[in-house]
Amino acid sequence: MKNNVMERIEHIQNEIQFSGTVFVRDKESIYADVSYGYSNRAEQLHNEAGTRYGIASGCKLFTAIAICQLVGEGKITFDTKVTEFLSFDFPHFDEHITVHHLLTHTSGVPDYFDEEIMDDFEELWIENPMYHLRRLEDFLPLFQNEHMKYIPGERFHYNNAGFILLGLIVEKASGLSFKEYIQQRVFEKTEMTDSGYFALDSLPGKTAIGYIDNEDGTWKTNAYSIPVQGGSDGGAFVTCKDMAKLWDALLNFQLLNKELTERLLTSHAKEENGDYYGYGVWIEKNDNSVVKYHVMGYDPGVSFHSAYYPERDTCLVVCSNGSSGAFKVMDGIEKELELIGSL
Repeated sequence: MKNNVMERIEHIQNEIQFSGTVFVRDKESIYADVSYGYSNRAEQLHNEAGTRYGIASGCKLFTAIAICQLVGEGKITFDTKVTEFLSFDFPHFDEHITVHHLLTHTSGVPDYFDEEIMDDFEELWIENPMYHLRRLEDFLPLFQNEHMKYIPGERFHYNNAGFILLGLIVEKASGLSFKEYIQQRVFEKTEMTDSGYFALDSLPGKTAIGYIDNEDGTWKTNAYSIPVQGGSDGGAFVTCKDMAKLWDALLNFQLLNKELTERLLTSHAKEENGDYYGYGVWIEKNDNSVVKYHVMGYDPGVSFHSAYYPERDTCLVVCSNGSSGAFKVMDGIEKELELIGSL
C-alpha cells in the first residue's frame, strides 16, 4: 500500500516538479513522509520533513477555532453583531452582520481581494504596499469604506475581509494580539512547536521561501507579492506534521468541547459547485455522509491542501513553496487510496 502511494507521488513529482512536503497517515500506518525541491533555491537548501511552509488561507481554520473558544468562554456569541462589537468605522456595513455570517462567508461584506472581479493577488500591492500590512487593522482601509455586496445570509461568497474582522474580534475579546492568541491557545496547546505567524522579512530557520515560476524558466520569490505579516485570513507557516497534530487535537476535543467541535464541523453554507462550508473548513459529502473535511490555501509562491477522511481515519497534508502543485498531489493520493479501498 505504502509503495503504491509513494509511486504515485513520485510520478506526479516527476511530471510537475513538485516542490514541498507530503505527509499521509491513518491510525495504523504512515503512507508518505517525503519532501522534494528546495526551500532556498539560491543556496540549494532542500525541503525536508521539518520545513515550515506558508499555507495562505489554510489557516482560516485557526481563526474559526479561536472564535469558537471565545464563544465557549462566554466572551462573544455566534450572534454577536460585528459593527456593535468592533469600534472601527464601517459606514456602509449592514448592522445585522453576525459572527456566524463571517465564519460562513455569508456576511456580504466587501472583500479586499474579490475573486469574482480580480484574479491577480499581486495587483493589490500597487497602491497598497504589502510591507505596510503587519497588523490586522492595517487591512481595514482596503475594504471598510466599501459598500455591501449583498444582504447578510443571502448567499455564500468566499471572503478574506470577513476573516480579518474575525481576527479583530479575537483581539478585542481576548485582550491579546491575534498572533499571540493563536500561539498560546492553538499552537502551544496542540504542541505545534514549529508553526507560527512569521514576517517575511524575519523568517526563522528551516522556513521555505515561496517561489513564483515564470513561463520562460526564470523565477522570483514572493517577498513582494503577499502581505509581509500573515493574519486571521491567512499567512501562517506550519510543518506538515504540525498540521496533522492540529487535526488530531481538533477531532479529539483538545481545542474545543464536543458541542463546539461539532458546530465547527457542521455544514452551514454551500458553494455553487456543491461543496459545503463549516466554520473555517470545507466539507465534502457523499449523500448524507462526510467524505472529508479539508482546508486549502493559495498565494503567489504558496499552495497547500490538508484533509481528514473520517471513514478511514486518514490524514493528508501537502505543503508546497510553489504557486501550484498541492492539489494535484492530493488528488493523486486520493485516487490511489480509492483504488485499493482505503478511502
